Amino acid sequence: MSNFKGLAFLACVMHFEQLNEEGWAMTYLVVDESTNMAALIDPVFDFMDAYVSRIAKEGLTLQYVIATHTHADHITACFSLRERFGCEYVMSHETASLGVSHYVDDEEKIMLGSIPIQFHFCPGHTNDSMIVHVPGYIMTGDFLFNGEGGVGRDDLPSGRLQRHWDSLSVLDRFTGHEVVCSGHDPPGTVMQPLDWNRTHNPILQMDSFEDFVTWQNKTAERLGGVSKIRVAVPANLFAEIPENIPWLD
Repeated sequence: MSNFKGLAFLACVMHFEQLNEEGWAMTYLVVDESTNMAALIDPVFDFMDAYVSRIAKEGLTLQYVIATHTHADHITACFSLRERFGCEYVMSHETASLGVSHYVDDEEKIMLGSIPIQFHFCPGHTNDSMIVHVPGYIMTGDFLFNGEGGVGRDDLPSGRLQRHWDSLSVLDRFTGHEVVCSGHDPPGTVMQPLDWNRTHNPILQMDSFEDFVTWQNKTAERLGGVSKIRVAVPANLFAEIPENIPWLD
């Protein structure tokens, strides 16, 4: 599904991989190979068994589960993984989601063994949206997609058009060489560096907020309603798995 699956960086100290083999939601695994300490970014409850099997098979110690924002289109596996492994559940201080054990501020950094994980607050798609940065990669959630995907829509709970537009300046903090690892992109999408997106992503080519609003309104109209939102949002806010998950029945 991605162009970097199985690649190792930092002289084989860091392993970085997109895990989900189906669907549009992306989950990223970061491993410090010198300690086998691991972090999962935006794990999806639907694939909980696959994550547990992977952790056991490779003898990983899951230290962090991280959500880039409160998702409206799937149930996070963060609180379920925390209950199972006793790891830290990390989100922005701005989140209303329950079950979080470690809150982070803008530009705060935590360590996964020798690997720095830094957080960049970028509200707009949601009020708690943040970019998760490890060396060579930025995990942007729904704040920024690759190429024509543009950005995530802002007409869902806590989304704000002006805040999203203003938050795009956060991208100036990065060199441009970092690969944009989005929360959603069509299967088979090749994740591209930020500099490539500065040329090929229509949002990053825009000069006015008015153009951004027009693009967002057209996108929301084209995409229509979010089918899983009535189940996913309460589950993610209250850290509770519902008795019935329609798409898993």
